[in-house]
Amino acid sequence: MRDRTRYLYLAVVVAVLLGILVGFVAPDVAVQLKPIGTGFVSLIQMVIGPVIFCTIVLGIGSVRQAAQVGKVGGLALGYFIAMSTVALIIGLVVGNVIDPGSGLQLTDAARERAEAEAAKGAEASMVDFLLGIIPKTLVSALTEGSVLQALLVALLTGFALQAMGRKGEPILRAIEHFQRLVFRILAMIMWAAPVGAFGAIAAVVGDTGIEALKSLAIIMIAFYVTCVLFVGVVLGAILWLVARVNLWSLLRYLGREFLLILSTSSSETALPRLIAKMEHLGVSKTVAGITVPTGYSFNLDGTAIYLTMATLFIATATGSPLGFGEQVTLLLFMMVASKGAAGVTGAGLATLAGGLQAHRPELVDGVGLIVGIDRFMSEARALTNFAGNAVATVLIGTWTGQFDRERAGRVLTGQAPFDEATLLDDGHDGDGGGGGGRDGEDPREPAKELSPA
Repeated sequence: MRDRTRYLYLAVVVAVLLGILVGFVAPDVAVQLKPIGTGFVSLIQMVIGPVIFCTIVLGIGSVRQAAQVGKVGGLALGYFIAMSTVALIIGLVVGNVIDPGSGLQLTDAARERAEAEAAKGAEASMVDFLLGIIPKTLVSALTEGSVLQALLVALLTGFALQAMGRKGEPILRAIEHFQRLVFRILAMIMWAAPVGAFGAIAAVVGDTGIEALKSLAIIMIAFYVTCVLFVGVVLGAILWLVARVNLWSLLRYLGREFLLILSTSSSETALPRLIAKMEHLGVSKTVAGITVPTGYSFNLDGTAIYLTMATLFIATATGSPLGFGEQVTLLLFMMVASKGAAGVTGAGLATLAGGLQAHRPELVDGVGLIVGIDRFMSEARALTNFAGNAVATVLIGTWTGQFDRERAGRVLTGQAPFDEATLLDDGHDGDGGGGGGRDGEDPREPAKELSPA
């Protein structure tokens, strides 16, 4: 069948351009369109919990040893910490080289907006973030929209089914059918993407306008360039050295997801599709199901770069530049703060304000200087975070022997196209790839024999 979805994403591009035009020509009208974009993002978020639950439960249920799941999770967390540190260091280096922020003046209005963001960020402490991982009920984890809550319940369910042995196989088959239903719903929702993109972009441009960009162009451009170099040089080199996969081929394969993120300024809209595409690429269901949702909370490379560069920018602009020792302390502090960013509304900006309030309270007012352009910078954060999680999934799959490189070659060259209608494969479309399972075992299928734990 012809892939009609290519017209859908062409429509998204047209919608984004129209949204920008409406934002400039009729800003008051454009701001009123924000609920359209918000509604589309909410539709996507509606299915994130069920997608994560089904993927992880089926992934854990397909392996015979629980230790294999622990190995995947341990490698993923170790890699996330290492790459976040690299991203923070890069942000500090670039921030010191370009020395942005000089010559800007802080207005009373900017101070008020900064105080609001600081209050928002202070609401989410690390303790609250950790306790928030535990859902109120087993079912509420799938209904309240928390990625980590869905992850926790899915892990518990997967291990419980693994311990049940053969008695758990009927439940696994039922969850597999439910997964197909959820992905079919997601495919239907995607047809509303042009409308959602139009509303989201129009509201951003109408609210921000061009004036806010002029005096802050240096920090914004520097941030975008830094993100591009981080993805292209750092992530690209690691991906090739470890998995022998070309970064640009991988990014081209995920082009529709990048367009979706760019038009909505939310990486969550692409989370379910990333899981599906990573499985299609040849990563096992276990690795994709654990690495992607965990990475959305702990592998925030773009946010890490943003936090350090924005802090240096604010320190210079407010006349309180940071010494080397303070910058090292800041790096360690932001290592923790960045991990909670995904649990905060307005993630990057609120986390920045809350972090500064705890670390350097005198700099909090300076957050008001970048409130106007934060939405534009959030797109770069989201795109970088998404690219980092895609690369991480391939790397973890390679290190654990659950990545089918031959299968990936066929996918990236277009020989095994992704099914946009169902977002799922049936045994990799029968072309022999096992998704990286060991001894020819397809990790998509429940294990024939499950040993009681």
